Amino acid sequence: MSLGFVFPGQGSQAVGMLGEIAHRFEVIEETFNEAGEVLGLPLWQLVQDGPQERLNQTEITQPVLLTASTALWRAWRSEGGPAPQVLAGHSLGEYSALVCADALSFRDAVGLVHQRGKLMQQAVPRGEGAMAAILGLEDDVVSGCCDAVEGVVSPANFNAPSQVVIAGTASAVAAAVAKCSETGARRTVELQVSGPFHCALMEPAKIGFAEALDAVSLQMPSIEVIHNVDAKAATDLSDLRSKLLEQMALPVQWSNCMRAMIEQGVDQLVECGAGKVLAGLLKRIDRSTPVHNIDSAAAFEEALRTL
Repeated sequence: MSLGFVFPGQGSQAVGMLGEIAHRFEVIEETFNEAGEVLGLPLWQLVQDGPQERLNQTEITQPVLLTASTALWRAWRSEGGPAPQVLAGHSLGEYSALVCADALSFRDAVGLVHQRGKLMQQAVPRGEGAMAAILGLEDDVVSGCCDAVEGVVSPANFNAPSQVVIAGTASAVAAAVAKCSETGARRTVELQVSGPFHCALMEPAKIGFAEALDAVSLQMPSIEVIHNVDAKAATDLSDLRSKLLEQMALPVQWSNCMRAMIEQGVDQLVECGAGKVLAGLLKRIDRSTPVHNIDSAAAFEEALRTL
């Protein structure tokens, strides 16, 4: 068996998440309390009680999901769960992967993604940007539809075959959605997000984030991490920092990340985080590779028994 772990990004947050499994593992709430100390926020209370609107604010969402993944990883390892051979994280989830691979300390990562969220939120005034999911068109067709309209719009997430998310200015995204519909998209869905992530509009955010990234200590991962920008592992620390910085304004190559893991021989996957978003995407990428979710006590125990 060759095991891979994947870590979700924004969109997996929900009020009450991990509440049930926290009764089984004390480390869940302890990890949230540790993150809360870094941020000066009652993070566990916010996650359990909401409101959802606060949880959906990018500067809160990012540390919350990082913390959820780290907490589940700590529980998994403390229970004797096997270590994976390779890791990958979707967007923000890449930081969860780096924490679990000992490349970045948890406390540093909490502060870093909190700042990342603020900078991404500030890069585009609320309401001026948008994101939309396009279902039923090939990647290059969606790219062509974006190129065919005026304004800033481009693919932001290549999530799975025939499932691409686009991002840009609100008007350009609307025009690209219309173009995709005319071209034969099965469905289009405007996403309820707080900014147009992973596109050229995030370039201003990279300036401040470069300073924040330089201020934290990075090490080469102890477990291989496949990166979003090119579906490859970093070759050195300079390459690692570059990939994290470029990720803000370049599309997430998730389909290619998953294919890279499978080509390396990964035949079992664990989604280490809240929800089942990545498990759903993998069914579209490679239905033959099993994915285990560990965000409930029953699922956690089942994954331990199986793996």
